[in-house]
Amino acid sequence: MLNAIIRFSLRFRGVIYALALITAGYGLYSLTRAKLDVFPEFAPPMSIVQAEAPGLTSEQVETLVTQPVENALGGMVGLQSMRSKSMQGLSAITLVFDEHANVMQIRQLVSERVSALAASLPAGVLPPKLLPLTTTTSVVRTIGLTSQKHSLLELYDIAQWTIRPQLLSVPGVADAIVFGGQTRQLQIQVDPGKLLRYGLTMQDVLAAARVSTGVRGAGFIENDNQRIAINADGQVTTPDKLAAIVLRWSNGAAVRLGDVATVTWAPAPAVGAASIMGQPGVMLVLESQYGTNTLAVTKGIEKTLSSLQPVLEKQGVDVNADVFRPANFIDASVSHLRMALIVGAVLVIVVLFLFLLNARTAVISAVAIPLSLLVAIIVLTSLGVSLNTMTLGGLAIALGEVVDDSIIDVENIYRRLRENRSLPKPLPAFRVVLRASLEVRSAVVFATFIVMLIFLPVLTLSGVAGKLFAPLGVAYILAVLASLCVALTLTPAMALALLVRGPLPEHEPRMIARLKARYVALLLKVEQRVKTVVIVVTLTCVAALVSVPFMSGNFIPELREGHYIVHMGLAPGTSLAESMRIGTQVSHALMQVPGVRLVAQRAGRANEVVDPVGVQLSEFEVDLKPMSASAQSWALYRIQQALARFPGLTTSVNTFLVERIDETISGVTAPVVVNVFGDNLDVIDRKAQEIAHVLGSIRGAASVRVESPPGIPELDVRLKLDQLNRWGFRPVEVLDAIQSAYQGATVSQIYQGSRTYDVVAVLSPRERATLNGVGALMLRNPDGLAVPLHDLASIRQISGRYQITRDGGRRMQTVSVGLGSRPVSDFVREAKARVNHEINMPPGTYAVFAGESEARAQSQHDLLVYGAMSLIGIALLLFLALRNSRGVLLVLVNLPFALVGGVLGVVLAGANLSLGSMVGFVTLFGISLRNSIMLISHYEHLVHVDKLPWNADTAVRGAAERLVPILMTALVTALALLPLAVTSGAAGNEIEGPMAIVILGGLITSTALNLIVLPTLALRYGRFARDALTEPGPAAA
Repeated sequence: MLNAIIRFSLRFRGVIYALALITAGYGLYSLTRAKLDVFPEFAPPMSIVQAEAPGLTSEQVETLVTQPVENALGGMVGLQSMRSKSMQGLSAITLVFDEHANVMQIRQLVSERVSALAASLPAGVLPPKLLPLTTTTSVVRTIGLTSQKHSLLELYDIAQWTIRPQLLSVPGVADAIVFGGQTRQLQIQVDPGKLLRYGLTMQDVLAAARVSTGVRGAGFIENDNQRIAINADGQVTTPDKLAAIVLRWSNGAAVRLGDVATVTWAPAPAVGAASIMGQPGVMLVLESQYGTNTLAVTKGIEKTLSSLQPVLEKQGVDVNADVFRPANFIDASVSHLRMALIVGAVLVIVVLFLFLLNARTAVISAVAIPLSLLVAIIVLTSLGVSLNTMTLGGLAIALGEVVDDSIIDVENIYRRLRENRSLPKPLPAFRVVLRASLEVRSAVVFATFIVMLIFLPVLTLSGVAGKLFAPLGVAYILAVLASLCVALTLTPAMALALLVRGPLPEHEPRMIARLKARYVALLLKVEQRVKTVVIVVTLTCVAALVSVPFMSGNFIPELREGHYIVHMGLAPGTSLAESMRIGTQVSHALMQVPGVRLVAQRAGRANEVVDPVGVQLSEFEVDLKPMSASAQSWALYRIQQALARFPGLTTSVNTFLVERIDETISGVTAPVVVNVFGDNLDVIDRKAQEIAHVLGSIRGAASVRVESPPGIPELDVRLKLDQLNRWGFRPVEVLDAIQSAYQGATVSQIYQGSRTYDVVAVLSPRERATLNGVGALMLRNPDGLAVPLHDLASIRQISGRYQITRDGGRRMQTVSVGLGSRPVSDFVREAKARVNHEINMPPGTYAVFAGESEARAQSQHDLLVYGAMSLIGIALLLFLALRNSRGVLLVLVNLPFALVGGVLGVVLAGANLSLGSMVGFVTLFGISLRNSIMLISHYEHLVHVDKLPWNADTAVRGAAERLVPILMTALVTALALLPLAVTSGAAGNEIEGPMAIVILGGLITSTALNLIVLPTLALRYGRFARDALTEPGPAAA
């Protein structure tokens, strides 16, 4: 088959050239249309269901809302985990499905079950809703609005009714969430004293308000030639008109709504607030739809904002469009990786010229680089894969590999053509090129497939690691496969066209000849001290192998996004106003940090409920000015110093993408997570506090937080059934009155153009501001007798909790730890030992570690298991290629050689064995095996084809003949990776940089030991006698 492909390519060179040009053109076209992003979609299919339960405490929400929803959604096919949060007025359930599940089908099934559930929930609970489907990173832009002219009520109206609809119309925007400001309501603020004076109840006010305004469809009138629609509008759209509504007539005089209440525009009870640069304002968080192009969506948003900004400026609204712009990191990452690719490619081409000393051979080899990468891009874009830091990183790592096949082919063709010209009767050039190509093809094909096979562990990684690194592996394999196709087709065709007619030197270049002479001398010296060399190399390999398990590391290195997220937690029960007051102080402190461009705070949650958090929790967007990676690290240190000046605060700092990864892994935005499970909330709270104390005493813990601490103040109102019966009240009537008085009752809605506002009846702010006012709330029974609430119920202040979390139907308390510079795996190893030794768990209560360390351990296990399987497959392929078990073992000896350099690379880079470094070892092993295969297969060729005896002279000759190709392939691979390794801290190179360092270190040692030690081992232990094989293995030049 290979013979037929190469023969066709040589005979129909014009067809091959045309196909190459068409492929290159279409590749460039695909490149311009490719989606660009930071990471691939790394989260498994998820659905989030939320239900609002106004006025209910967290315990009530758990019992009345969360558990029924969990019961309805549990048992779905493919459901892997179900996490829930129950907090005051809100239930949020996150469903995580198998990574191979269909996202759209899942949403359909969840939607059906949620729709059927709505009717069975308690009165007052809003129907559960399924949140919009967004990308893994979700946030595509955060915008800040402030104004010296407008109130927060007016600013919210502008954001909600003017800006938000425009942004939602941008293709790719899934949602626009408004944080902060004040939601406008038309409030009927009832005075209980006036109600008593007029002998009215809250129910009277509610009944009158409900029928005071409305819009109805009245149908139409149709006569002989016309149909006339009836527009029946009875809206009351102003406070004065609503206040004039008559409640009842008394002694011929009207008692109006305004007589017992103040009717006014007022803000709804706030669940969150926002500030930009310390000034109160509104923030809009824009989320992108699943599968969209982040950069394209960003451009659409910017176009819409540019059209809105002049109008907003005239209205006195200051727009800060870049509170957070993830596209900045995408641009920087793609730019750095693009530069690494270009610089690497230039270095590779320079090496080709220096070694080959022939412009034509260098050009033929270099053509493989762009063509192979473009073919990979065509396939990736056809599969719908975005060009992100992982896929581009895979192409960058493959950069040296894609030219190897062509180098080996061109070098052999060039040498055979030179030898052919020295013959008395030279053979036809067509036959020489064909034979020279076929000589190396079998071994190279096997080597290429082995390189792809060794990536099997990367492709089979599970969880987030698999989602992140599988695209890198796919891109790498596609590029290597494409390079093999180029070497089989275009390289021979171009060689026949360019090398046959030009001049060919009779001898090797002087530089190459000198290099080979010194190499042969070195080999002879090594042969004389073979025992010493073997012992030293063996001890070094053993030391490297033993050191690997003791290397600590993080799942994902620190990303240089130029943007940090600061989390601030206050004591449970802290008011929103206090959170914003302290947050303003923190904002001013952060703004003093050199390099900080902007600081924005949001406390609590949005009205449209996306992230269910209490008002005691704040999140700060800290955006940096453009700066280097080292300057970002220094800025992070200064930010942490600034936060340390605020005692009593629980703070943590992270980058956006790392937070999303952590949240996907464990549901918490922290690298180390301990979940305490149990049925008794008090017990798991106590054990969580004990674990937090232990973790806080371990070196490296920068911040320790119990995610849902108890201690929020609650006013417990328990109705007395005997007193209700005595005074003639029914329980629900009393509960409704309490809810209306303090939570407020939405009695109607009014419409002003496209805007909709709630009409709410509630106690006046003065009455709602005191605890004693609850007991003094007067209720009127059917006989008209007024009774205070404290006569009908026991009222006491207790300590409650703002949130109850559950996982898999079990209650859970979570302890999260933010780390300093200590590696996650090292910290968790000590933490597990301390917790197991110092914490005694009662029956039914247990702790489970989660987070980055567990994900890293799982990935490490996957790599080892599938790596062993891959190694077996490689051994089988090698045996098929070599038909010699000793030859297989000699090839595999190169793996520990490569390990030595990889370990040295990790140590020199800071001894942090991240997941990227682990994948780097996998890549390294595949690359290093190629050169061993080429050397051992060449020995086979010398013995079986050239009929040479297997002795020291043959071993030295074979090594010398393979010296230049091995050095060239190793050097071009190393130089292709050099830009990534040197800029490993730059944006976009944080994951691939450590991989490149491992590969570079391993290439140095594996190439050196492959050229120096392997020939000696082959001479001593190899078996290449002509009668050793029943059938010759594939030849190599």
